[in-house]
Amino acid sequence: MAGAPALSDDARVIALLCSSVAAARGEVAKPLGPAAWARVAARLAEAGESAGMLLGLAAKGRPAVAAFLDGLGLDLDAVVRQLGRSAQLAFELDRLDARGIALRTVADDAYPARLRDRLAAKAPPVLFTAGDASILDDGGVAIVGSRDVDDAGTAFAAAVAGEAARTGRVVVSGGARGVDQVAMAGALAAGGRVAGLLPEGLERRLRESGTRAAIAEGQLALASPYRPGAPFSAGAAMGRNKLVYALADMAVVVATATESGGTWAGAVEAIRGRWVPVFVRTEPGSPQGNLDLVSVGGRPLPEPSLPDPGDVPAATDPGAGPAAASRGEAAGSAKGVPGWEQATLDL
Repeated sequence: MAGAPALSDDARVIALLCSSVAAARGEVAKPLGPAAWARVAARLAEAGESAGMLLGLAAKGRPAVAAFLDGLGLDLDAVVRQLGRSAQLAFELDRLDARGIALRTVADDAYPARLRDRLAAKAPPVLFTAGDASILDDGGVAIVGSRDVDDAGTAFAAAVAGEAARTGRVVVSGGARGVDQVAMAGALAAGGRVAGLLPEGLERRLRESGTRAAIAEGQLALASPYRPGAPFSAGAAMGRNKLVYALADMAVVVATATESGGTWAGAVEAIRGRWVPVFVRTEPGSPQGNLDLVSVGGRPLPEPSLPDPGDVPAATDPGAGPAAASRGEAAGSAKGVPGWEQATLDL
């Protein structure tokens, strides 16, 4: 067995510092999240260096690392310890590769360009993927909504997903119970492609025979910024909302509660940030939260029929969106993304 492809020195440093893959058994690892890595990246850029140079500094010992990274608020002992675990990283990457999981860093060409370009310093430094990763960069329709959805909402989500599939558009989903999984199933059943951004690690989902079959057929790509064995958590679900919108060309909100839960928070952030056009189900019997979302800028969608991409006015402008927000926050701070930084640190 060939094993996982070798990482560049830059990618190896990011994988060692921004994931817990190479952590010792039983160790409570605290990987660098987007904000912390952004500070390191800024220091490297100021020095005209690439990330790989940190491996050379680590070989010289803690004083050399401390001299370069001083003042960034990092646990320098942990940084030096992690940088010395290249062999363990290679072993773990081979183990994950045997399970169909790849590790991609922001330094890799295979990392989704939409995340890197749209989220800038807020993009997760490390992403775990399974399946055809090109699906993650094909845009499409994000279909989102509450985990507890009624029969009408279920039918609406399935119909929108089916139309997206029939018109060749990728369905982008958060992969959780409820609307997310209904949309995924509807698109796959119609022969379409799905990009699933999971609020947990990939390993549990890859044990499902249906998931493995969809990946084998080239219909499904999964991605997660969380370690492959991580369980679902509310913080992780909130954290991955931004990724779902960043991968899509437009979004459809099927069901939400007013000013409550991750669906509402993610949709409002996308609307106010002008990331993508956000359409909201408004057929008779739709939740009050949907109507309230229209009042803050969502676009009414009275029936499960998607607008033609050419007929959708752009929602973004050069001064708005996730990347612009990142540029406006010191050192890539992840403020305004509930749960994202904490969820990343708790991998």
